[in-house]
Formats: sequence, structure tokens, C-alpha cells
Amino acid sequence: MKNSKKEDIDMINVAILGYGTVGSGVFKIINENNSHISRRAGDEVKVKYVLDLRDFPGDPVEDILVHDVDIIMEDKDVDVVVEVMGGVEPAYTFVKRALEAGKSACTSNKELVAKHGAELLALAQEKSVNFFFEASVGGGIPIIRPLIECLTVDHIEEIQGIMNGTTNYILTKMEDEGADFDTVLKDAQDKGYAERNPEADIEGYDACRKIAILASLAYEKQVDFEDIYTEGITKITTKDFDYMKKIGASIKLLGIAGKSDGKRYAIVAPFVVYDDNPLYNVKDVFNAILVKGDMLGDVMFYGKGAGSLPTASAVVSDVIDAVKRHGYTAKIHWSSEKRDIVGADSIATQYFVRISGDADALKNKIEGSFGQVEFIESEGNGEIAFITKVLSGAEFDKAAAAFDVVSRIRVSK
Repeated sequence: MKNSKKEDIDMINVAILGYGTVGSGVFKIINENNSHISRRAGDEVKVKYVLDLRDFPGDPVEDILVHDVDIIMEDKDVDVVVEVMGGVEPAYTFVKRALEAGKSACTSNKELVAKHGAELLALAQEKSVNFFFEASVGGGIPIIRPLIECLTVDHIEEIQGIMNGTTNYILTKMEDEGADFDTVLKDAQDKGYAERNPEADIEGYDACRKIAILASLAYEKQVDFEDIYTEGITKITTKDFDYMKKIGASIKLLGIAGKSDGKRYAIVAPFVVYDDNPLYNVKDVFNAILVKGDMLGDVMFYGKGAGSLPTASAVVSDVIDAVKRHGYTAKIHWSSEKRDIVGADSIATQYFVRISGDADALKNKIEGSFGQVEFIESEGNGEIAFITKVLSGAEFDKAAAAFDVVSRIRVSK
């Protein structure tokens, strides 16, 4: 930011890196809501540059569009850099350069934050600027700031959330309409909810990076997303949902981080969610994050987790916060020291299980291997379904080894 005193600043210049879905939303919001934003920031906020490799003939951005990032980095009048390019590189290099040049940086980039968040926060502290990333987890849902500012008196016992709108939309359609996975995925792609290559969503990688960020903030040390057991939704079938209707439950892709017996854990996987869990009623493209504090108890954040304007709104809120904090760095506790987490073998849950074979013939064998279980009516369809007692991943694998397991889904607490 400028080296002059706060009271001498009457114009805050913002540069946006990337003019895609989110970048165009940031540009639109700052321009159309400028008087409101400037009043909240305490100084006039203006977009001075937008960086993109493409040209946009006839677009209002044309007059301030640049193709060379050096123009932005070398301009001492640029106060805040907004990175909305996505991916780790060149985003990491650009954000690091901005911070080193004394400019605050705001991003919606979950890949960048999950991998380099602790390092960039430390650099911001060193340079007396700020690195903010509210939009990197919940899109338009405020979760980062409440976690680091509003829930500071609580020890966070667990975070669990629906953090990907694409997968939640697919599972909702499968549940409500009885459509198969492939059909609903194509529908989601046609509606723009899923990318042409949906792997990051349906395999759980997107949610994995988000829960890694939240776990790092909640437990104040680096949680590497590579260490988090991650399972997507591609194996979920309409038959699984038929059983859910019988037990008053649903299936959601959850990212969960918590602690048990003094050990930290994190996981992304489909979970059976009963109707007494607030996440049960979160449907379609909506996201929700449930935080359990030792003093406050449960608090849930709900809304649209993606989209141009919802995500851009969170980014612009970070810009305002960076302007208001000119000259000092917000204290965000996230050390680069690694936080070890246990693997899936050690995470204990109940399981919903479907096993192929004659139900009557299998019951005694199942109870002999799994212990006491709750059988679910299967209507003679050549398989048997049940809910286990609480088992670690290793215990489940050992018990299931002797059976032809059709489906296995963990059960949320």
C-alpha cells in the first residue's frame, strides 16, 4: 500500500488478476456499488488495472486491461491485488510478488491457499500488509472471518460441511428424482454447475482443499491436503438412496475435520446424514458448514458456495477489510509447522453396508464379523443392508474382508 499515512489516502487502487467468472464479478461489484463500498472502506476504491491474456472488445474493462503483470507490480499506486486466476501457478508467483512489493492481496483461489497459505500469511506479516482469502472456502458464505475472529474463545471440536455445490446438486437429484449418477452429471454440466472435466468436484478434490484450509485455521498449523483421505461420489447409486428413505437419512459429500482421543483427523467422503443433523436439509447447489465449538456449541453457515457474484462479493469484502487495516496486519494464526493427522484406518464411524447374497443365510455370519448391527429391510433383492456399530477404518476392513460388499458409506455423527 502507499507509504503515506492513512489520513492522506483518498484513493485506493485495485488491480484484478484474471477476468473470468469471478474476476468479472469483482469488477462489476466495485463499479456498480462503488459509493457504498468506498463509504464502508473509508476511502474511494477504484479498479485501476485488470490483467488477462485475452482481449475483450467492447467490454467496459477494455480501457484498463493490461497483459503484462509487471505494469501492476511496479506501479506504487496499486494498493490491493485481487487474484482470481485459479491454479497454483502463476497465481502463487504473482501474489508473492504483490506482497513483497507492499501490496495487500485477496484471493478466491483454494488451491493456492491450501498449498501456500501459511507462507503467504507470514510474508504479509513481514511486509505489514494483508493476505485475505474469505472466498476460497465457502464462495459467498462467510466462514474464514467468523472462524478467526468471532469464534476465538472456543476450542473448535469439529468442522463438517457440504463444501461443493456440484456434488450436492448431483446427490439431491439422485435422491429426489431417482436418476442415476451419469444422467444427473450430464444435467449438471448442461446447466453450468459442473465443468466439462468434473473430476475435481466428483472425486472430492475441491472439498479436500477447502477442509484443509479450515483445519489449518482451526488448529493453527499446516494441514496438507495430500494427507487427507479423499473419496468422491462416483460409487453412490439410486439403490443407496432407496435404503436411505427407509431409515430417514440422506447422503452428502462431507468434508470433516476434528479431534478424537487427542488426535486430529480430516476426511472427505460421502456420509449418511440423519434428519437430526442440520446438514440434512441442505440441497441443490447450496453449501453449509457446521462448526462445533466447546463453548458456543453448534453454529452453521449456509448459502451459495459458488457463482460469479456470490464469490466476488466475498472477495470485495476482503478488499474493504484490507483497506480498513492499512498499516497493520490482521492476526491470523496459521503456522507453517505441519499438523499431523491420522489416516482413514484410524477414523471411527458407523457404516452403512450392502452385501450381496441371501439375506437369511448371511445374518449370523455378518453379526459374527461385525458384532451387533441394525439390519435394514431389503425386500429380497439378492442383498442385505445394515448399519454397523462404531468401527475404525481398519476394523471395518477386517470385518468386511469375507463378504462381497456392494456399497460402504460412513455414517455422520
